[in-house]
Amino acid sequence: MSPSPVVAPVRSNERTGDAPEPPRSTDGPARRTRTDGRRWTPLGFLLPFGTLFAVTFVAPICYALYESLYKVRRSGLGLAPPSEVFTGLTNYTDALADHAFTSSIVRVVLIGVVQVPLMLGLALVLALALDARRTPAKRFFRLAFFLPYAIPGVIGGLMWSFLYQPDVSPIADALGHLGLDVDFTSDGMLPWSVGNMLTWGWTGYNMIVIHSALKALPGEYAEAAELDGCTGWRLAWHIKIPMVRPALVMTTVFSIIGMAQLYNEPVIMKAVAPNLASDWTPIMAAQNEVAANNYHAAATRSVILALVIFVLSFGFMRFVNKRGGAQ
Repeated sequence: MSPSPVVAPVRSNERTGDAPEPPRSTDGPARRTRTDGRRWTPLGFLLPFGTLFAVTFVAPICYALYESLYKVRRSGLGLAPPSEVFTGLTNYTDALADHAFTSSIVRVVLIGVVQVPLMLGLALVLALALDARRTPAKRFFRLAFFLPYAIPGVIGGLMWSFLYQPDVSPIADALGHLGLDVDFTSDGMLPWSVGNMLTWGWTGYNMIVIHSALKALPGEYAEAAELDGCTGWRLAWHIKIPMVRPALVMTTVFSIIGMAQLYNEPVIMKAVAPNLASDWTPIMAAQNEVAANNYHAAATRSVILALVIFVLSFGFMRFVNKRGGAQ
């Protein structure tokens, strides 16, 4: 006699004897409410940053754009109160027609073309040297290389101004004993002098960024390369440098932005170099307009400088990405 199949008991309503009720769905309004609440949670965390970003960054840019489209007009003999009138792009055509302002942009770009690659190349070499296994006194050299960045820029500018001053410069005196008459404050040497100040002050910062990227690399890659006989500078060139490419791109973009905003070093250099023009850089030119109470012209020059920074930064990033994609 074969056993009868086991049938699971069916629960029924004990009081009425009706058929069992189907399970209730959990996809009701309550679940949708909880899902919607979770969807808005990330926006709540981003709200403080978004508010601060809009107030300190977006709003000033929009206000500068607005101011650049107006001019102050005075009627008659100037006895009537001045009025602001909409002039469109007139301020931009006037700024681009100003030879001193356009020359300041070209001057800063040319300084950056030379100074930024030299500074980042030196920072990369120092970072690779600190990352090597046989480098002695790594902590001391890491602190020594970073120390110039820790010194306030004004203090560093004053120190270099003393070293550049023709009458008391120990560097010029040492070169004079070698038969070289060098004036670091002359028109031809000023770009090199300012570029040297920037390189001295920012190489340590970029070195720390690149060195941090090197320390984050997995050790298995270097070990595998060493087993294949790739050591020393070959290891750095073929393994380490390609893997820290994002850090190199980031430091380059930051250096481009910082170069375009050059201000402190030339202003401090004016104390020992009277021949340095008051509109030597774009920001100095905009500051001159502010001092003359011509805020609309200052806003126009600031917007033009922002556009130059945008073109240089994103142009470099697009070039790097295109080249990386081609490889």
